[in-house]
Amino acid sequence: MKIKVLASSSKGNCHYISDGQTSLLLDAGIPIKQIQVGIGFRLRDISGVLITHRHNDHSKAIPDLIKAGVDVYALDDVFKAKGISGHRCHSILPLNQFTVGSMSIMPFDCVHDVPNCGFLITSNYSGEKLLYFTDTHYVKYTFQGLNYILAECNFSKEAIDKSIADGRIPHSLKKRLINTHMSIDV
Repeated sequence: MKIKVLASSSKGNCHYISDGQTSLLLDAGIPIKQIQVGIGFRLRDISGVLITHRHNDHSKAIPDLIKAGVDVYALDDVFKAKGISGHRCHSILPLNQFTVGSMSIMPFDCVHDVPNCGFLITSNYSGEKLLYFTDTHYVKYTFQGLNYILAECNFSKEAIDKSIADGRIPHSLKKRLINTHMSIDV
């Protein structure tokens, strides 16, 4: 399976995966032009976009992707929050498997401050399994036979404390980050 990170930060998250038959985007929190550059201007080859949750750093490009003819798979909360509907919007439910091209996808719920899900993606072409989750404090499920784990761990207590001391983030953000995201600390 080919995996390419197009962006991973609070400024935006987007990943490209392909098993040689089907290509997907995992989250779309960056401008569509940045996505196009990252995938070699082959947007027509994208079979779908899996969105974890409504926060803009994961969902910013949804309207532009839909306009470009790309199907978006997300929790209903994402479409409601964005005020988007139509035949390109596919509402998903945790633990209800669906298929996009050669990929079988099992969404599962994650712990965050808004409805959020991760995805277990199995290629029916290569047999490989990828686990993707982001912006969660922990994953309550176990998964067998994984080939890849793509997980976002995006804070350290030391970095948060330094950012607060330097005035880059408010102290009130510390509790939210610690309670709704994974730490890079061991």
